[in-house]
Amino acid sequence: MDATQVQQFAVANLRRRPAAAEVGGFVAGFDPGTDSPYVNYATPLPGAEPSAREVAALVAAFRERGLLPRLEFAPEAAPVVATALRAAGFRTEAVHDYLVCTPGTLTVPPASVRVETPSADADFAAIDAALAEAFGGEFPSSAEGAARLRRTQESGGAVRFVRLPDGTGCAGGGSCSAPAAGTAELAGLGTRPAHRGRGIGAAVTAALTSALFAQGAASVWLESSGPDAERVYARTGFRRAGTRLYVSLPDVGGVG
Repeated sequence: MDATQVQQFAVANLRRRPAAAEVGGFVAGFDPGTDSPYVNYATPLPGAEPSAREVAALVAAFRERGLLPRLEFAPEAAPVVATALRAAGFRTEAVHDYLVCTPGTLTVPPASVRVETPSADADFAAIDAALAEAFGGEFPSSAEGAARLRRTQESGGAVRFVRLPDGTGCAGGGSCSAPAAGTAELAGLGTRPAHRGRGIGAAVTAALTSALFAQGAASVWLESSGPDAERVYARTGFRRAGTRLYVSLPDVGGVG
């Protein structure tokens, strides 16, 4: 799987958002239920060569909604986009490796924990709360977050979790999007700090990946937050394949 396929998926996935908008060579995925920049962001079409006017129009689409102009994309699939964005004042937030798993590389770890599929509202709320803790509060727990997890599962994706040892709540979990462009993205995988090192992350990763392969995805990809996470993913068959760039424009007037 190459960067173009990852970018084709990103475009298709943002078009699923409740209030998606196309501006020039970009697709912006807006969700009126939240102002989170991690939910509301844009991505370029593969091979896009945006003009300064198109970039300005994209910025305006975010500003008129009171949102931070922000993009996530695989730069190799649209090589001139990063230069156009930086000329408009966008700054790099992060560069993450993405890893890919195929049915031929998937390795399911020995069953050391029980992975479940949520069904009740309480399950989705517990998963959202666990992920908020796992990410240090960067993504606060909310009713909207739990609802998004339910929508992911009900729209062709998958959500899986491991309960706390007492049989309540959630020790760790994650979700995977519905397939698009032959692939699917596994995102938001996290384990509460007190329950790390017990195989929860690897078990949930394998369960989600297996579920999407059963639904017809030819590959599943995810982003690695660092060496420790990459080791977990490598144990289930994910291999490094490229990078994704995150940029945003925090200053209203452009460069500042």
